[in-house]
Amino acid sequence: MQSLVPDFLTVERHDGDAWIGLTPFLMEGVRAPCTPALPYLSRFPETNLRTYVRDARGRSGIWFLSLDAGHLPAVLGGRAGYGLPYFWSDMSVHGDGPFTRYRCRRRWPGPRGSRCDAETKMGTPLTASERDELSHFLTARYRLFTLRANRLAAAEVEHPPWPLHHARLIRLDQDLLQSAGLPAPDRPPVVHASPGVPVRVGIWTW
Repeated sequence: MQSLVPDFLTVERHDGDAWIGLTPFLMEGVRAPCTPALPYLSRFPETNLRTYVRDARGRSGIWFLSLDAGHLPAVLGGRAGYGLPYFWSDMSVHGDGPFTRYRCRRRWPGPRGSRCDAETKMGTPLTASERDELSHFLTARYRLFTLRANRLAAAEVEHPPWPLHHARLIRLDQDLLQSAGLPAPDRPPVVHASPGVPVRVGIWTW
């Protein structure tokens, strides 16, 4: 894992293990500051592949290995404005009660055809005692890292704690990990689901 992040960052471990997060979700109400949300531009599926890191100042955060989005303007804006590894993909999200089906086929810049198809079932909310150290490690992240002009930059992320639910992974067919230079998973995943939260991402600082 360490070879996939910049030298400015150290991959964080939990109980000795580095972790990868594969997170498909639906973005809604996306907008720039002081602008209205527009129906066509503000709602689209996204799938993130991320790991968890710490910088030389001891600040923890997220390093994205890839971000697939179903809307080309969002991809271009994420690449140009945030320097993040966005990919334009053919994507869909379909919900049926507690069941959600995600589909992702990468278009540009490639590797074309990389995929992530998943079907999940959301269960009951986690109780306070079930919100353990691992769930906190994986979800309580309030900073993004990227490289800007070969310098490490960070953006603060504001959101309330994720309302986590138990979830069951019914089906997963993906090769986004392999496209990012990782081996295929060799153990069962830890699965959480959430109805979502409002999120605000700040500007980059050095």
